[in-house]
Amino acid sequence: MPELPEVEALAQDLRGRLADRAIAKVHIVAFSALKTFDPPVQALEGTLIDDVTRHGKFLDIDASGLHLVFHLARAGWIRWRDELPPVPPRPSNKSPLAVRVVLDDDTGLDVTEAGTKKSLAAYVVRQPSDVKGIASLGPDPLAEGFTIDRLAEILKGAGRAQVKGVLRHQGTIAGIGNAYSDEILHAAKMSPFKPANGFTDGELQTLFDAIRDVLGDAVERSRGLAASELKGEKKSHLAVHGRAGEACPVCGDTVREVSFADSSLQYCPTCQTGGKPLADRRMSRLLK
Repeated sequence: MPELPEVEALAQDLRGRLADRAIAKVHIVAFSALKTFDPPVQALEGTLIDDVTRHGKFLDIDASGLHLVFHLARAGWIRWRDELPPVPPRPSNKSPLAVRVVLDDDTGLDVTEAGTKKSLAAYVVRQPSDVKGIASLGPDPLAEGFTIDRLAEILKGAGRAQVKGVLRHQGTIAGIGNAYSDEILHAAKMSPFKPANGFTDGELQTLFDAIRDVLGDAVERSRGLAASELKGEKKSHLAVHGRAGEACPVCGDTVREVSFADSSLQYCPTCQTGGKPLADRRMSRLLK
């Protein structure tokens, strides 16, 4: 799933490509992807693109006062096309294409979604906050307003909720998903099951630093990369996420996994849990 660093890099890449371009046509190929009806998609035709920004994991194309917003969900992506075919795309269950944005010079974007589970979302709105998911976002962890005191408030308010879930909840902190929450907790040397209200002042500082460092470093590594290069860059720099069974790059212990109904987490026992493997999802505690 694209998370804060990848969506930020996409916004930076597209900002340069779309500057001073006009939208000629927007083709909605997967009708289930479009979540709004007013303004209509046709209202974007002829608008001049002013900016491309990010809100959490949402990508926002600002065009003459209207906003074309995408949430790429788990398997969505944006592909730049130097040349688009003149024939409009047809809906097809066999094609990953969900939305095509055609520009005034016949270049454009293909917004795709792999797999059979379709969760990608597109919105045409007058302001970003008209998208419910954006209106409910928590603070951006790379923004100046995200301070250690703000993090302390978030953790205290979460009670005994597991810190992994707190980091992932978009209404609590915007932009962190399954992959980077694993990476942040590995960098902080903390169990993903640690209660949110169980942090000492020193642990709070460690977690805050890990959030800023892991996300900030990922954004810097991605800066200047084309969209086609971002997935490979992300995967090549993950220490534990998606690497169950491999050696931890810090200590050499075997990276372990805890599986849930629709996701999994990865961690290093030596670095994060005192050498003890975590229990499965039914116990959610350390094995004795």
